[in-house]
Amino acid sequence: MDSSALDGNALAGPLAEIFRVDVTAALGRCTACGLDGPLASLLVYGRAPGPLVARCPGCEAVVLRLVRGPEEAWLDLTGTRCLRIPLGD
Repeated sequence: MDSSALDGNALAGPLAEIFRVDVTAALGRCTACGLDGPLASLLVYGRAPGPLVARCPGCEAVVLRLVRGPEEAWLDLTGTRCLRIPLGD
């Protein structure tokens, strides 16, 4: 292992900065069809606080899954190739 590597705690600050923004404005790319678009354009099924499944508006592949419990949340972005998140105020 590379001795210059940091542990995952090094991500705490940068991730806190990212997720303070409106993530629905982030541009995502569908892994299945390559369609780019804001998360706000996804087709969302389910109701909060229960499981939410978001599908691509182009091919209907699952792009995102969110499950929230009383003390934690699980976010699955397996169907998202990448997210471009604006950091402006």
